[in-house]
Amino acid sequence: MAHKLIRSKPQVAANPRISSGGKTPGGSSAKQPGAKKSNGPAHKHSAWHAMFSNMACRAAHYAGHPLAFLTAVLLVLIWALTGPLFNYSDTWQLVINTSTTIVTFLMVFLIQHTQNRDTLAVQLKLAELIMAATGAENRLATAEDLSEEELEDLHKDYQRRARLKHAS
Repeated sequence: MAHKLIRSKPQVAANPRISSGGKTPGGSSAKQPGAKKSNGPAHKHSAWHAMFSNMACRAAHYAGHPLAFLTAVLLVLIWALTGPLFNYSDTWQLVINTSTTIVTFLMVFLIQHTQNRDTLAVQLKLAELIMAATGAENRLATAEDLSEEELEDLHKDYQRRARLKHAS
């Protein structure tokens, strides 16, 4: 049974560093560092981008379906069984090599796109949880924007804090 994905436009700020329309919990509109003025979405996706995104999500969904795997196995079996018919010729081998190379090449882009989309969605959900949690450090809501060195320093800081908490 196919699953229908219902897509709606997310109601999030264009810049995840700005929550509640850029207002602080007290209601003031003090700007946060790095915050930009926003009149709607920071960028509008072109029709091509939207079409590609929808197609990539659908293709990745179907490629992960058991029927897609069984189809691939069936095609490889048909190819293998036709080997004697074509005397295991170079052309016969080239068919499977070219086919698998093309499919792999295209799937890399589709999978990368859907992975980027899923990762961003998870980051947004975690940012919302961090910002909603009392006592949480809001700077972690945008940790994905930190440099590798800053992430390592932050990791060492949390390791140190965990050891101190565990020791007491």
